Order: sequence, then structure tokens, then C-alpha cells
Amino acid sequence: MKSPERHFARAPGKVILSGEHSVVYGAPALVAAVELYTNVWFEPIHLSTGLQTAFADLSQGQLYPLTLLKTFKRTLDERFDRFVRGDLAVQKILQRPDDLAVYTMSALLQMLPVPGGMAPHKLPVPGRLHSTSDLPLGAGMGSSAAVIAATIVLYEHLLNHHQSSSERFEQVRFCERLQHGKGSAIDAAAVTYGGINRVQNGKISAPDTAVMADRLKDGGWYWVLGGIPTASTGECVSSVRQNYGSDQVLWRAFEDCTNALQSALENGGSPKEGLRENHRLLRRLGVIPMAALAFVAAIEQVGGAAKISGAGSVHGAHAGVLLVHLPDAEAFETVMRQFPDYRWDRLTISESGTRLCMVDKDVGAPGERPGTGL
Repeated sequence: MKSPERHFARAPGKVILSGEHSVVYGAPALVAAVELYTNVWFEPIHLSTGLQTAFADLSQGQLYPLTLLKTFKRTLDERFDRFVRGDLAVQKILQRPDDLAVYTMSALLQMLPVPGGMAPHKLPVPGRLHSTSDLPLGAGMGSSAAVIAATIVLYEHLLNHHQSSSERFEQVRFCERLQHGKGSAIDAAAVTYGGINRVQNGKISAPDTAVMADRLKDGGWYWVLGGIPTASTGECVSSVRQNYGSDQVLWRAFEDCTNALQSALENGGSPKEGLRENHRLLRRLGVIPMAALAFVAAIEQVGGAAKISGAGSVHGAHAGVLLVHLPDAEAFETVMRQFPDYRWDRLTISESGTRLCMVDKDVGAPGERPGTGL
């Protein structure tokens, strides 16, 4: 394996501007990569017999014996198959947060040719896989997709075998299925390509990103986190499917709403009504808990707009991250004083997807835009 030197891989988080849930039924979604990052790097320890994880603020670490990595991946694949058959809850596929990164590494090692004439069955170098993250776990900001994407890019570097962004996109979706039961094209697009992407029927296109990003930089855009949802993404998606899966009129309304918001952001219109309509449609789905409803009402009362940015929750008090548009900064701060325990920051778009970096500078080019080739 190539020496890690001072390299690490960095992947952004995401917020959904519009289209959560409806994207499952063929409607478009708009997703933005944000400047909250997950970093992954490798420290070789040649006297070790395994891969030790060291994920700050995520777990106490776990030793994965190198001789069992193939068995480990096969075991998780079998658990996923049991989930598909209905014999296992999605929450039981992974035993610990570290599993997702180690599975990603194992899958990549099995798929890629190993340089230097090494046979594919040769083991990776033992050592410690480190990760730090700005992203809150389970809040709907793409934390699982980010650690997958960063692990992929890191091991591409270590194996000296670089892939296209479209290949990375598909691998992120494949690996993330273990976390949510189905790999999210929305999350994979954000962490792979960066910037703002439109996702529809699994296909990715880039709107007028420069114009939209400039509009989002104008100020008045925030992400707010009141608390972590108690329901999983899979639970929320299943509930919506059971109650509204065949309601084509509703999904067309979501599509119209997303198109209107995109048009407003591209052409200089106000996004307020589009965001408010999106909130009303999501409320119909029953995925916005009471605490989130109260917060959105407080934002609307002072002239702004807010909505959940993810699956929400079908039980409990919190919905995960929310997207807020309120140009009046003083009014926003007044509202936030009513919610002193909420975490928030200005929304800042990450124009680059997952990339290889050095401690003192970036060394990897950002992912190419969909459809542009290598």
C-alpha cells in the first residue's frame, strides 16, 4: 500500500433544500453539500495484527483482525439479505458505528486491483483508521455517506488506484444501504460531487450551481439542529409509503414545489413561499414532530421560512436538522433565544465533494460534475 504520508480524505455533509420523501416517488430533490466535514486518515502500525478504529466522539474503537476482514464483509452482506427478506431490522445490520467504514474498506479492497503485482487476496497493511467529524450523527446531515466517501477516497490513494466520481457515487450508495436499508442518491450526490445537485429517479444533474450558490451566500440561510430523531429514516419512509405511497397528486405537488424553489433560486425570486409550501406538504406526511413544528412556526411568525431537511421523525420530539431562510439576522437571533439548546450556524456551501487533502493544503481535485467524464 502507498504510504499515507500526511494525507487524509475529507467529505462534506449535506442539507436537502427540497424533495425529501417525494424523491422516492420520482419527484426531484435539491441537495446542497455543506462545509461541515468528516475526515478519515490511516496510521500504519506494522506490529499490529489488525485494523484498529479510532473515531473521535463516535465510538471507543474496535480492533478488526485482518484475517477476518473478508468474513466480516460477508457477514454484513448476509445480514442485509436477511433485512431484505424481512427477517432482520435495519438497525441490526451494523453492530457499531465503526462497521460502516471498515465494510467500505473491505469492499473496496475486494473490488480494486492491488498494485505492485500483489494478488487480490493479500491483506492490507495493519494500522489505525482515524476519523473526526463536524457532523452530528443521525441528524440527517449525511454523516454515514460522508464517512463512506472519505474512506473510499483515502484507500484509493493508499492503493494508488483512483476512480471516477461516478464510480464513487455508486459505491457510496452500495455501502450506505447497510445504514438505511437503501443507499441514498441524495446523500451520495452531495458527498461525491459537492455544490448543489438535482436528484431525480437516481439520476444526478447540476442546476445553475453558480447562481444558486451565490443566492445561498447572500445571507439569511441557516441550518438548525434541535435534537436527534428517535425514528430511523427507514421507519419514516415506510410510514409514508403505507399512508401516501399511491397519492400521485401529492407527489406532483412536491415536484411543483421543488421546481418553483429551484426557479426562484436561479432567477432571483424569493424562496420563502416555496419553502413554506414544502413545509406544509411535509406536515401532511406526518413526519414533523411537535418541537420542530413549534420552531418553524416561530420562524414564520417573524417573516421567515423553515422546513425539516431530511426524513423527519414519526415519533418523538425532534426531526433532526432544519433549513431556515430569514434575511433579518436580528429577527433570527431573537427566535434562537427562545430555543437556547438548539445548535445552529450559517449555511455555507461546500463547492467540492470528497477529496484527498494534506495537513497544510488540498492535493486532490474536487469531483467532476455529473456527466463531464474524467
